[in-house]
Amino acid sequence: MQIDSSIFKAYDIRGTVPDQLNGETAYQIGHVLAGFLKPKTIAVGRDMRMSSDEFFDQLARGINDAGVDVIDLGLTSTDGIYFAVGKFGYDAGVMITASHNPKQYNGFKICRKNAEPLSGQDGLQQILKIIQESDELRRSPSRGMIVRKNIGEDYAAHCLSFIDATAVKPYRIVIDAGNGMAGMTLPPVLDQLPIEVVRLFFELDGSFPNHPASPIEVENLRDLQAKIKEVNADFGVAFDGDADRMFLVDKFGTPLGGDVVTALVSKSLLSKHPKETILYNLICSRAVPELIERLGGTPVRTRVGHAFIKPLMKKHSAIFGGEHSGHFYFRDNWFADSGLIAFLVCLELISREDRPLHEMVAEIDPYFRTGEINSRVQSIPAKLEAVTAAFSDDHQDTEDGLTVQSDHFWFNLRPSNTEPLLRLNIEANNKDLLEETRQKLLDIIRS
Repeated sequence: MQIDSSIFKAYDIRGTVPDQLNGETAYQIGHVLAGFLKPKTIAVGRDMRMSSDEFFDQLARGINDAGVDVIDLGLTSTDGIYFAVGKFGYDAGVMITASHNPKQYNGFKICRKNAEPLSGQDGLQQILKIIQESDELRRSPSRGMIVRKNIGEDYAAHCLSFIDATAVKPYRIVIDAGNGMAGMTLPPVLDQLPIEVVRLFFELDGSFPNHPASPIEVENLRDLQAKIKEVNADFGVAFDGDADRMFLVDKFGTPLGGDVVTALVSKSLLSKHPKETILYNLICSRAVPELIERLGGTPVRTRVGHAFIKPLMKKHSAIFGGEHSGHFYFRDNWFADSGLIAFLVCLELISREDRPLHEMVAEIDPYFRTGEINSRVQSIPAKLEAVTAAFSDDHQDTEDGLTVQSDHFWFNLRPSNTEPLLRLNIEANNKDLLEETRQKLLDIIRS
């Protein structure tokens, strides 16, 4: 059967509608997934995108035609899917979403039992191969059925179990749901907290009429920053389209990187659970492992991406893992990520310390960073070789791209999984050194 192989990414299936993804594609994926995993039940949720209802209907039909039951979770978040699969023991889960991508996209995030993700080489490529090599999909003699389940209250209670809600102070907080699924999953939690929430774009709308639901880009935080200033809020929070990622913004409108949030969550968890192991990916600031060590925890460095971080968390029984991209993983959440749980843990920490967020950050983060700089290049190997040679006097490793470390700076240069791009992240002890290192690197990369 014909299918666009480019929609099978490193961590999910994603493409534009209807040219790359359509109802027929959804049917094929559902049918083959059911045959590949051989589950009894697959939990399926969806976001508010224009095509998500149709994709659910066709995906579920494909699963049912393979003889497998579907648990219809309706509209939910990606972390809601992970919760449902872990909590209720479903054999697999599918979230119909394109996460932070623009409105013309949709896709599927898939997990096995215990919320273990399918990724490029661990499931997704096998599904693609089966589809490509199949002449037709045969129906099972016994067709599966669809059972509706609402997880809203259960998921809210689960997230709240990570904190002592009575410790939370009545802060004024602006929350930007980006017209995404946070607008639905947050209210049952917020209603049980003593905070004053100024809500931005909580209306579910897959056309994203206000801004793209991708808060890692600073331009998509403008409305949040303006509203924080307008209402004199204590801080702000933004979620992406499928609500599994969370970003904090202080009262002055300064966004916090996912690595700084990783440090804050680590601080809170280690205060309750001393000497635990915490994972951080290799693009996170040095402030993260330094804080974990100061507080008596054990930091473990890992490659970027949940396909690497989740198995390593299980191996070390790590209580938490964080990524610079805003993904935060919790042992007591089946090692799955949740933006909502990370927000609650940070809220409790801010309440207990009872001081402004920017002061808390200044205490743990003395460094200067560029953020991610992308460069399109003709030959990725040639550029990596040139950078390696230029910094040969410094310590280097190639665990994930090229990481170079000196006493006063470090950087990571990684190839994109999907494009001829190099992604550069630099951190230094001062602004001048940061700019000097940035210029030196870009002169090589973009020459």
